[in-house]
Amino acid sequence: MRKIVLQLAVSLDGYIEGPNGEFDWCFTDQDYGMSAFFKRIDSTFMGRKTYELALAMQDEAPPGFPKFKEYVFSNTLTEVKEGVKLINGDIKKKVEKIKKEKGKDIWLFGGAELISLLMNLHLVDEIILAVHPVILGSGKALFSDIAERTGLTLTDHKIYPNGLAFLMYSIKN
Repeated sequence: MRKIVLQLAVSLDGYIEGPNGEFDWCFTDQDYGMSAFFKRIDSTFMGRKTYELALAMQDEAPPGFPKFKEYVFSNTLTEVKEGVKLINGDIKKKVEKIKKEKGKDIWLFGGAELISLLMNLHLVDEIILAVHPVILGSGKALFSDIAERTGLTLTDHKIYPNGLAFLMYSIKN
């Protein structure tokens, strides 16, 4: 069965965006293991806001950025660009079906509301955080409205000389 992998950048104080929605604090000066990560996934899950941001930035994608099958979760969108699958309604049932399909793992790319929803439905299998050595003070929290305590097991880690820490966890069931 395919895994849903939450993988994203987070500040040391737990924010995925700065107070004005900015993410200019994320290190982009090297690969940081992303090429290897991209080899294990073939699909992305994203919420409406993340999808709209990705659409606005599509011309800024780095050269060679892979194409993935995209799933957008929204109760307000009525259409998405060609090739993108719109998901709404019984999310748990639909995601469980997608996880059973043939393919590689699925990247839970964001945003915060979708992350909380899938965490609360116990559908996320793995968490990979790129913890950046910056304290933002405020912004959009990585985890909010989580219904219950979730145990994690550290499965791997990598520390870069600039202080960036990649932490990989499996979720205890």
